[in-house]
Amino acid sequence: MSHAQFPSTRMRRNRRTPWSRRLVAENTLSPGDFIWPIFVTEGTSTRVPVPSMPQVERLSVDLSVKAAEEAATLGIPVIALFPYTEPRLRSEDGDEALNPENLVCKAVRAIKQAVPEIGVLCDVALDPYTSHGHDGLLRHDTIVNDATVEILCRQSLVQAEAGCDVIAPSDMMDGRVGAIRQALDARGFTHVQIMAYSAKYASGFYGPFRDAVGSSGALKGDKRTYQMDSANGDEALREAALDIAEGADMIMVKPGMPYLDIVARIKQTFRVPTFAYQVSGEYSMIMAACQNGWLDPDKVILESLMAFKRAGADGILTYFALDAVKRLKAM
Repeated sequence: MSHAQFPSTRMRRNRRTPWSRRLVAENTLSPGDFIWPIFVTEGTSTRVPVPSMPQVERLSVDLSVKAAEEAATLGIPVIALFPYTEPRLRSEDGDEALNPENLVCKAVRAIKQAVPEIGVLCDVALDPYTSHGHDGLLRHDTIVNDATVEILCRQSLVQAEAGCDVIAPSDMMDGRVGAIRQALDARGFTHVQIMAYSAKYASGFYGPFRDAVGSSGALKGDKRTYQMDSANGDEALREAALDIAEGADMIMVKPGMPYLDIVARIKQTFRVPTFAYQVSGEYSMIMAACQNGWLDPDKVILESLMAFKRAGADGILTYFALDAVKRLKAM
């Protein structure tokens, strides 16, 4: 082929140098894109490794404060708190979720007092507190919807009173977003945001998380009667539409990478703040492969996170948050 016949457009031209690749990049990652989940446990100066999640630990409240301080220093805008509830505090109805002195509430108050500039997100669901491991009330082997929603409203109020900035209902009960919004507004918490887990799938990728919060051994049966079927995509749009109409400020898709098509469809359809959760199973797979030398962490961690931005996510809840920010700052 002669030069005269060769096309004048050469796509490789913009890829030739690092500065040019940065210049034409369609998507970027920054510290402001991340929500960092922290597992909280009882005790003082206590760190408990989570065996199925390499380099992830449960932290006592005092160490959670230090973690929040580090996150704020690095520019991470929000942390998400998940409790490890001692088995003696678990019950059929998850009453510990309504205790103003429970582990999450104590952590929220301590963090907001020490690091008021960082946002605190609290999960709203009963699975860390129930003896059966489900997100709602179990009656005769059935998760009952409306009675669960009443409890979730009370749980949300307890967390808001502790100082939580973002309520994140992850239970997948019908109508809970609207009920929680009404409950918050009636008590004067009109400023508290709701990040609705609108498309939360019944997934096998949650196993390590359940180890971390202590619900894996407790879970009886599965969650397919209330979490979404992985075969369905249109249903996710219906769920998101309902939650937005009920007052959700932000939408969450969970898990993340296996459902990037859902992230893209929700963002393109509704143009609302849309987030994705790079869940424990995704994290543990990547970490295990890196530790075995099968993958290069310097390449795949940021690449996996960029996939969410390319799909349209405004931010990512990820256990890699701290590591990712440090890698970005070193670039």
